Amino acid sequence: MHFTRRKFLATSSLLTAGLFFDAFAATADRKPYKIAVVDLMILKRQKLGAFQLTKEIGADGIEIDMGGLGQRETFDNQLAKPEIRQQFLDKAKELNLEICSLAMTGFYAQSFATRPTYQRMIQDCFDTMNAMNVKVAFLPLGIQGDLVKNPELRPAIVERLKMVGKMAKKAGVIVGIETSLDARGEVALLEEIGFKSIQSYFNFSNPLKAGRDLHDELRILGKKRICQIHCTDEDGVWLQNNPRIDMKKVKQTLVNMGWKGWLVIERSRDANDPRNVKKNFGANAAYLKSIFQAS
Repeated sequence: MHFTRRKFLATSSLLTAGLFFDAFAATADRKPYKIAVVDLMILKRQKLGAFQLTKEIGADGIEIDMGGLGQRETFDNQLAKPEIRQQFLDKAKELNLEICSLAMTGFYAQSFATRPTYQRMIQDCFDTMNAMNVKVAFLPLGIQGDLVKNPELRPAIVERLKMVGKMAKKAGVIVGIETSLDARGEVALLEEIGFKSIQSYFNFSNPLKAGRDLHDELRILGKKRICQIHCTDEDGVWLQNNPRIDMKKVKQTLVNMGWKGWLVIERSRDANDPRNVKKNFGANAAYLKSIFQAS
């Protein structure tokens, strides 16, 4: 069979065009901003049903909790079981949903500064992340790790976060911390820690509750220090009815910064109907998509 130069060039052109259009389609499908919900806050902590509910809410993905902590040596993590973990991965694929992050929310109430087995807890999270191909972990310093109210804890917290940063670098993941500090204070903390694997998991409600300018805080932290955003305020009203967040302005601030990534809905539930999960989170997801994913 003879394969002439003309046929070769024609075939090469078709292949090149096909690759170009495949790449273009993949790029077009890649949204600069994706919307997620928190399994804990939709009342489905480490429950397989969280995926179907997330789909019904209309989000693109989900932040999955590592499980309760209490006085255990590590998290009550059902995802450590291979068969459970695979069910979660299969369901995410089936529903075309992404797992944007794993959350160590046990540290909201427990002390990251003093728990003796913190390295085991962190490693368990990283092992689960690598098994599920998740790149971001959420680590709140919480009530007992509040560096504004308890500044004496700073040396211990910095020392531990340096260790976490070293572990995260080895694991190839990012840990997003949430603190009570203002943006300048958080920048100073991140610089003291000194690991790019430790970043800010920014929460809109923190500066809003403290009366600080949300946009200034975002700009001070900058795009390279923010891994993900909890894109909500305290409970009370839906985001679209919240007078202290101009979401279109927020989007413009993020665009101007060059920041792209996951916007994760944590709260902003209607105070008159707080347990109506689908209604609250569905309204917030639809509103955020109308702002951040408008063509």
